[in-house]
Amino acid sequence: MGSVERRALVAAGITIVLWASAYVGIRALAGTFSPGAIAVGRLAVAALALAPLLLRQGWQPVGRRDLVLIVASGLLWYALYFVVLNEAERHVDAATASLLVNTGPIFVASFAGMFLGEGLPRRLLVGVLVAFAGAIVVGLSTSGSDGTTTVSLEGVVLCLIAAVSYAAGVTLQKRPAATVPALQLTWLACFSGLVATLPFAPTLIGELNGAPLEQVSWLVYLGLFPTALGFTTWAYALRRTSAGRLGATTYLIPPVVIVIAWLLLGELPPALAVVGGAICIAGVVIVRTPSLGRRRPPPEPEAVATDS
Repeated sequence: MGSVERRALVAAGITIVLWASAYVGIRALAGTFSPGAIAVGRLAVAALALAPLLLRQGWQPVGRRDLVLIVASGLLWYALYFVVLNEAERHVDAATASLLVNTGPIFVASFAGMFLGEGLPRRLLVGVLVAFAGAIVVGLSTSGSDGTTTVSLEGVVLCLIAAVSYAAGVTLQKRPAATVPALQLTWLACFSGLVATLPFAPTLIGELNGAPLEQVSWLVYLGLFPTALGFTTWAYALRRTSAGRLGATTYLIPPVVIVIAWLLLGELPPALAVVGGAICIAGVVIVRTPSLGRRRPPPEPEAVATDS
């Protein structure tokens, strides 16, 4: 693995942990803030946090085509995805939401193969299937057999809509990520999502009145870390690896969600969740290891010098 690939892997790992924590944060905010208010508040914090860094870095010219793709990704991934996921987590728990949304890499791999010319290599398909099987095991482990966890059909449908919008956003960002700096790309997409969610701003202002400090802190955290930092490290990694392979790494999110929920809420993960997490990791390893299972060609015989 080259140094560029290692840096992309580290950046993707940071994103995975931060995005996993977002599921817990959104769930914690469900009783205080409405879905639209969470989205506009999160995006406003992220845009404000990234603006000084962008000014320090300097603005790079962006082509019209790249700008259109970035704005479209902001509308689908930052605005639509945030609002839909926030609503979904009012109907399903955080772990189940992460399982359902993380069917997204299947759509990412499909979109990347169809529209980005990345193809659908057998290794990618096998890795996606293995990781998806692991995500299913994680979901089964968190569903509970005592009937305490309820999953509504509305929540399931909303999570799948979120998965498709996330996959579309990843695909749209791949081409601009090759030329637009990660910080600038993230800010542009974030600002586009913020503009789209501004109609929810009055609702957010009203709900902030009397909101507990802990809940406000969660909202600020969602904007600073999973959004501002998490999406920037994602854009950095996307520039240095394929969309299909990077998308498959997000299958690690469900087991990380369980770990964070255990640390913050005192919930011990069941043994089956550990098994599912291991299967997820195996699928990611398959996708991210190009030479896995590939035989090296035999060395060519050395040429023998002869007199002519």
